Amino acid sequence: MSMTSADIRSLFLNFFAERGHEIVPSSSLIPGNDATLLFTNAGMVPFKDVFLGTEKRPYTRATSSQRCVRAGGKHNDLENVGYTARHHTFFEMLGNFSFGDYFKREAIQYAWQFLTDELKIPKEKLWVTVFEEDDEAYDIWAKEMQVPEDRISRIGAKDNFWQMGDTGPCGPCSEIFYDHGESVWGGPPGTPEEDGDRYIEIWNLVFMQYNRDSDGTLNPLPKPSVDTGMGLERIAAVMQDVHSNYETDTFVQLIGKVAELTGCEDLSQQSLRVIADHIRSCAFLITDGVMPSNEGRGYVLRRIIRRAVRHGHKLGVSEPFFHKLVPELVRLMGEAFPELAKAETQIVKALLQEEEQFARTVQRGLSLLEEAMQGLGEGDTLPGDVAFKLYDTYGFPLDLTADITRERGVKVDQAGFDAAMAEQRKRAQQASQFGVDYNAQVTATTETTFLGYQEVQASSKIVELFVAGEPVQHVAAGTEATVVLEETPFYAESGGQVGDTGVLTANDESATVMFTVTDTRYLGKGIGHLGVAQAELSVGQSLVAQIDDERRAAIRRNHSATHLIHAALRQVLGEHVQQKGSLVNEERLRFDFSHGQAVTPAELARIEKEVNMQVLANTRLATEVMAIDEAKAAGAVALFGEKYDDQVRVVRMGGYSIELCGGTHVAQTGDIGLFRIISESGIASGVRRIEAVTGAVALAYTQDQDAQLKALAHKVKSDVSGLAERIEQVLDKQKQLERQNSELQRKVAGNMVAELAANPTLVHGTKVVVAEIPGGEPKALRDMLDDLKTRLGDGVVLLAVRSESKVNLIAGVTKSLTNLVKAGDLVNQAAAEVGGKGGGRPDMAQAGGSEPEKLEQALAKAAAWLENALQ
Repeated sequence: MSMTSADIRSLFLNFFAERGHEIVPSSSLIPGNDATLLFTNAGMVPFKDVFLGTEKRPYTRATSSQRCVRAGGKHNDLENVGYTARHHTFFEMLGNFSFGDYFKREAIQYAWQFLTDELKIPKEKLWVTVFEEDDEAYDIWAKEMQVPEDRISRIGAKDNFWQMGDTGPCGPCSEIFYDHGESVWGGPPGTPEEDGDRYIEIWNLVFMQYNRDSDGTLNPLPKPSVDTGMGLERIAAVMQDVHSNYETDTFVQLIGKVAELTGCEDLSQQSLRVIADHIRSCAFLITDGVMPSNEGRGYVLRRIIRRAVRHGHKLGVSEPFFHKLVPELVRLMGEAFPELAKAETQIVKALLQEEEQFARTVQRGLSLLEEAMQGLGEGDTLPGDVAFKLYDTYGFPLDLTADITRERGVKVDQAGFDAAMAEQRKRAQQASQFGVDYNAQVTATTETTFLGYQEVQASSKIVELFVAGEPVQHVAAGTEATVVLEETPFYAESGGQVGDTGVLTANDESATVMFTVTDTRYLGKGIGHLGVAQAELSVGQSLVAQIDDERRAAIRRNHSATHLIHAALRQVLGEHVQQKGSLVNEERLRFDFSHGQAVTPAELARIEKEVNMQVLANTRLATEVMAIDEAKAAGAVALFGEKYDDQVRVVRMGGYSIELCGGTHVAQTGDIGLFRIISESGIASGVRRIEAVTGAVALAYTQDQDAQLKALAHKVKSDVSGLAERIEQVLDKQKQLERQNSELQRKVAGNMVAELAANPTLVHGTKVVVAEIPGGEPKALRDMLDDLKTRLGDGVVLLAVRSESKVNLIAGVTKSLTNLVKAGDLVNQAAAEVGGKGGGRPDMAQAGGSEPEKLEQALAKAAAWLENALQ
């Protein structure tokens, strides 16, 4: 039996572990603290800071099977998925890495040994490429590994020179290709036939040898490193003797399940492959905290889900089905990725909710299309921007829009659609943050020691100064600058907690303020104090760093409250709740969390009570630094979007809450004081937000609410205890008056209709009513029109109502007269005069306008038009 994907993954990791590599678990698909990437799209992403030298690990060799997504931003394979043999939105990247340890020779030896000895791939089936200028790598392959020179290609920088960005770490590559044999068309890399499928790249070895400056100069790195990547799906295809990744074991089983759910018997259908690919990316994105939404990562996830659902529709499935694939995926991949199995219920719920919402969205899209087509007839064209809105907002593929319009003989403006699509792509490219100049980012060269867990004031020394991003030795008074200290009590913004503010004073008896700190941020491992110099500063100068302790105390209260509210949410709503983000400042806290529906008032009351009971318990907080695996085993909750080192700080609040957190906290829960929830809302599909206050701010909020209740009670002549009952009485009275008013309006409208029907204008023998209904309600126009047409028997009607800012028009033509007058034509005669446009059926049409002062001339124009139309 051929190797399974799980076999290959295990063999790879163990092979490198035996050679001194640390097996590093796959990181999240959300890059930790990395604004340059939408998703983790390569195996090296979790190690980027290590390669840049801004992070240290306790090992110099590593190996991993990293989950990756390429479906948004610069690296986007979405539209190719299902139509090629090797494109995926989600894939696993097997990799081995050296951080200043071994270099080209060992990397090449390990790769060749694994492929030929462990996987037992015949050497004659492998082909190698090197960068055209890299003689060192060429000689290792040819002379040491004994690869025949006619199976080594020298390739230019386009394909065989890797770089992290326009500047920063870079170096030559060496790729290994597998030859599928003469039965498949294509030539070796570097030949005119290289785009064929015979020779497929399976492993890329990147030799990080240089640092590229902004002027293009390549400077040798002091510690050259190695980054390699081999796609698990590609090597599985080789080992299972199939040509397409979709024919490998994991995909065969997923595709079989898709076929079962959709009733599709033709296993070659592209839609089956699309759905099988997309369930992997969607499930793992949700596992890693992404929820469907209309922006950012959530928008990409929503697009992938809807693309999968549309392909289900193409296979004839109209009911939700996509979420039913999750158990099969967990069965296939849950052992390798336990976090997937743990999140199974949450994934199913999120996907089902999105499928149901998409079904409703499709209906809204159909309504929009119907509205856009009003007034369009045989031979007309639907504007391209409308077709694009249907595609972009409602998930309508262009061919679905074209199918619907074709039934009425309406064409779609393809060129306009393409232009709108191109404009969106341009915006997406401009909005992406790729191409970051890594050398231009302000990064301190020294590491600052943080003293702020215990101290609010400390003597320290200036080790670096920056002005406008450039390092300087001196800063003049009045200059905006960034000061990096040797050690500091100032907390740098991270983990949702804002940076500290305060002052840096002279380290003498005068205590003169030398620098006002308005924010504190990380600059690599250094801590930067941002603000304005009040006196001249110099590198090496001694200062006293003093934080705004009152502000810090308020921040501590709110930060500790986020831990309690997280635990309370899980207690009240369920274990599926995960943090999706937070903001903690001195005024309030904001906590985002996963939950599929609005939190009820009763649930909010329970959550608020839970937190306040923990505050009253006055539990002392305990902090401990431990290995991350040990912390997770102890039940510590990791916070969404955070990047953790191998050693982490654990914050415990008795047995109620245990979380990984580097922030500052109160000494005991009683220090939080009063806790009040001030709002709960939805911010994305499946993501809710709670805002709350603590301490003095919570007291002020409560007192303000109390004052408002008393004022309201006074207005309705009640006291606070009887306020609810009194308001109920007022509302009942209001409903009674509204019913009486509606009944009166119906009587007035009935009388007016009767009068209009009794006195129509005769235009060439046809009964015509063109009239404004003074004080009329827009929603009553349709009933009035139907009543008038019934009373007239045969005739033409145009009615209007207006307010201070707009006009509503409705036209009706009895069926016997639609060969002479179309309701849409009539209503548009009036609408054009009042700054509007309308449409509808030949016997009924509506319109609106924004210039009510022109209504008289609009009705006169419509009446004149009827004179000609009815001749």
